[in-house]
Amino acid sequence: MKYLSICSISFVNLILVSISCFFLSLNFLLNDMVYFIEWEVVSLNSISVVMTFLFDWMSLLFMSFVLMIASLVIYYSKEYMSSDININRFIMLVLMFVMSMMLLIISPNLVSILLGWDGLGLVSYCLVIYFQNIKSYNAGMLTALSNRIGDVALLLAIAWMLNYGSWNYIFYLEIMQNEFEMMIIGSLVMLAAMTKSAQIPFSSWLPAAMAAPTPVSALVHSSTLVTAGVYLLIRFNILLSNSWMGQVLLLLSGLTMFMAGLGANFEFDLKKIIALSTLSQLGLMMSILSMGFYKLAMFHLLTHALFKALLFMCAGAIIHNMNNSQDIRLMGGLSIHMPLTSACFNVSNLALCGMPFLAGFYSKDLILEIVSISNINMFSFFLYFFSTGLTVCYSFRLVFYSMTGELNCSSLNMLNDEGWVMLRGMLGLLIMSIIGGSMLNWLIFPTPDMICLPIYMKMLTLFVCLVGGLIGYLISLSNLYSINKSYNFYHLSNFMGSMWFMPYISTYGIIYFPLNYGQIVCKSFDQGWSEYFGGQYLYKKLVNYSQILLLIHNNSLKIYLMLFVLWIFILLSFLMIL
Repeated sequence: MKYLSICSISFVNLILVSISCFFLSLNFLLNDMVYFIEWEVVSLNSISVVMTFLFDWMSLLFMSFVLMIASLVIYYSKEYMSSDININRFIMLVLMFVMSMMLLIISPNLVSILLGWDGLGLVSYCLVIYFQNIKSYNAGMLTALSNRIGDVALLLAIAWMLNYGSWNYIFYLEIMQNEFEMMIIGSLVMLAAMTKSAQIPFSSWLPAAMAAPTPVSALVHSSTLVTAGVYLLIRFNILLSNSWMGQVLLLLSGLTMFMAGLGANFEFDLKKIIALSTLSQLGLMMSILSMGFYKLAMFHLLTHALFKALLFMCAGAIIHNMNNSQDIRLMGGLSIHMPLTSACFNVSNLALCGMPFLAGFYSKDLILEIVSISNINMFSFFLYFFSTGLTVCYSFRLVFYSMTGELNCSSLNMLNDEGWVMLRGMLGLLIMSIIGGSMLNWLIFPTPDMICLPIYMKMLTLFVCLVGGLIGYLISLSNLYSINKSYNFYHLSNFMGSMWFMPYISTYGIIYFPLNYGQIVCKSFDQGWSEYFGGQYLYKKLVNYSQILLLIHNNSLKIYLMLFVLWIFILLSFLMIL
């Protein structure tokens, strides 16, 4: 019997469960069903520990997509991580990661959500530091500590829900929509979601998490870790509509989308460009969610998961072939050497841009048209459309650098499309990236939306995309790009390329003053006055006294004996007094 690897077993099991969840979600969607299951784990006297699960079309469909992407990522890892001797440990970590996400998706209870939430945080730390080096450790610590803020917010929300008598938030959302207590819980949940989905000011951990192996990046940035925050807010969407929380979230997520789009245009690391594009799309989901369109946010969440996982897998195949080089300036002409990988890469890139009739088009175009007919201010409207243009801009820049022109890497290279296991994993997602958007569009929305807009508004999205693509091409031309890098623009490009200095602020900026004060306190007290009058002072005095006694012992037997007699005399005197 042929030995079956853990990759193959995991792949088969996950894909079967995914298909089951998909057909179940169709049944739930068509019949408008919701299953709320309570499982009594322990019953002791009057105390019962109950586990609750919520199954509806949203949770089942999302689970189906997460499991499908996870199965293909594990299949892809079979070849990508083949040189790793600890591949079984890696697959186990990925499976733990997926299971934590499953728990989070089906929980209507804040305590069991915290279990899944913290499971994601802990396993993501293990995966980010998987390649053990200083850079990975720094990235892992930044990821873990940024996410701890959200975990604490969730714990506070759990503590506050003691006011209600149950942690099943789903019972209380509609009744207490405008109550002060529910607003506090909502704002804490929003803070938790913002840390997990890396919105401003917690954005710096997401590009840092690129230190993880590429299959992990494909999973984390498409459907698991970063989307947990969006999914949680989709469940809490009632609290966001018509409240100050929705307005705050709209501003912050719009700025995140804009900042990530700008940053990606100044970045040269292939994985970081794709990570920043994820950040931009998360901003888009969060902003449309804050306006109350939770179904649209869910729609974009699912379509984005498909093409982003494919984009990361293609990037992994390219990095693998480029001998672990991630700099896009050292690529070029890949379409000739790796045609199949390049085709997948370009399809996923076009889906990201919103190319008509690919997966991303259906959700992005619908979101932008809904924004056009919504009652929002000019600033938010500008952020939506300008960020869309930036998305096309960095995508075309990426294609220009990596796919066209001459090969810029070392002359001794092994560029080929021979990794058939990786390619099969990518082709599975390629099909979904092409048909996924239209399929979900037919399923999620019961009737096709007819959005009536003036012709110039209708064409605005297309115009913004075309202009973005043109600018992306122009800034890739080296003679124009050198102007950008000249001294006059250096500080501006440094500011925009470093995510508005957020990585510095959230690491060095936070720790500088506490460390500085700690050093002052240490020098003044621990190694200063307390040392001078404490340990060192006592030590010096004891040394002085012992030296005097030593002098007496060595030089005068009579004085020594006299002191001995005197000591006995004093002792007897004390005893007589007592």
